[in-house]
Amino acid sequence: MSNLNILISGSGIAGSVFAFCLLRAYPTANITIVERDPSLRLTGASVDIRSSAVDIIKWMSVEPTIRQQTTNEKGVQFVDGNGKPVATLEASGRSDIQSVTSEYEIFRGALAKIFIDPIIDRVTTIFNESVDHFEQVDDGVLVTFTKTKETKHYDLLIAADGVRSKIRAAMLKTTPEEHILSKGVHVAYFTIKKDLLQGGQLAKWYNATNRRAIFLRPDPDPAGRTRGNLMVITTERELETRQKLDEAIRHGNEGYMKLMEDQFHDAGWLAPEVLQGMRQSDDFYCSLFGRVRSPQLQNGRVVLLGDAGYATPGIGTSLAIIGGYVLAGELLNHGGDVKSALEGYENIMLPHVNKLPNGEGPMQLLNPQTWWGIKIRNGILGTVTGLRIDKMAMMVGSALGFTERKVAMPDYPWPLAQR
Repeated sequence: MSNLNILISGSGIAGSVFAFCLLRAYPTANITIVERDPSLRLTGASVDIRSSAVDIIKWMSVEPTIRQQTTNEKGVQFVDGNGKPVATLEASGRSDIQSVTSEYEIFRGALAKIFIDPIIDRVTTIFNESVDHFEQVDDGVLVTFTKTKETKHYDLLIAADGVRSKIRAAMLKTTPEEHILSKGVHVAYFTIKKDLLQGGQLAKWYNATNRRAIFLRPDPDPAGRTRGNLMVITTERELETRQKLDEAIRHGNEGYMKLMEDQFHDAGWLAPEVLQGMRQSDDFYCSLFGRVRSPQLQNGRVVLLGDAGYATPGIGTSLAIIGGYVLAGELLNHGGDVKSALEGYENIMLPHVNKLPNGEGPMQLLNPQTWWGIKIRNGILGTVTGLRIDKMAMMVGSALGFTERKVAMPDYPWPLAQR
């Protein structure tokens, strides 16, 4: 079935990778991408690529381009209130075992552009529009759009519409928030129009009490910029603070910036410069580190892809790349039989995702509540990195054959790429 007629809701990384791969399998497929924004969203914080996603970008022949556009971050350095280093976690220098800083640290917008550029002229894009509702019929899906109220028939509807997916909610007959699980981390992202790292290629991580963190990352822009992150980490027992942060996110950027000014005005280190940079930034946004754990990834001819089905902080971009590749590969393996392909996709992705760690803990431990806790944390990190225990662990793991866990997937019979 080479003339598949497919609608992708969302123009992000997951949908773009899927379209790229599907057009390798079925060059005459009809793909439409509907995007609620007025144009492609080519902005965003630093993301990275790990596990099977590294193999996929190499297969796509975009790995050299991605390397050329990385942020050049060389690791993460923890600092005290005077900016004095207390521990440094360097990048591993390899792609099979990576540290906190990946070998492929790249800004989301740059990565999205790399993926969509090769196929943008081969798909139909509809901006300022979204899926209002859909109805499954015997031979496809009838999709009604929000603004035009037009209804169209597709062989397959792909929900790549993010963490708060309306399509997931409709498919599972629930709400967009139902399957979002909090990790207790609220983050503000923004670009500071000043190089607060003074040309350094190490990201800087500073902790204040009450689990507040300032995380500054390098930006290679020659104009001199810094990528700023303000993080507030909470536990399940700190329900009032967590609800306050959630409410601020719902009220929009201005409300959240005011809350950050209230939370960080006495944090120390570079807090005044960071808060000023936040106010002067052009790209501020805020979000919850939320995991999506959907009980199923498909129903009939509707499928969840990327964050809509399995958002996972830290490896969400990699899962989006893997998911797009697997979904297209399963359509190839099943000769365009949509329902069988979606079942195959779910059988590969869902077990892998369900094995990933789900509970709170790592971020809460890394960001202590008290000055005493921060001092202990700094002492442990300083000892581990000072004795190079982290490096030795990577070397031993590599020698024993331990690498980043990959997704078990078939060797898909992709046609040769057309030149």
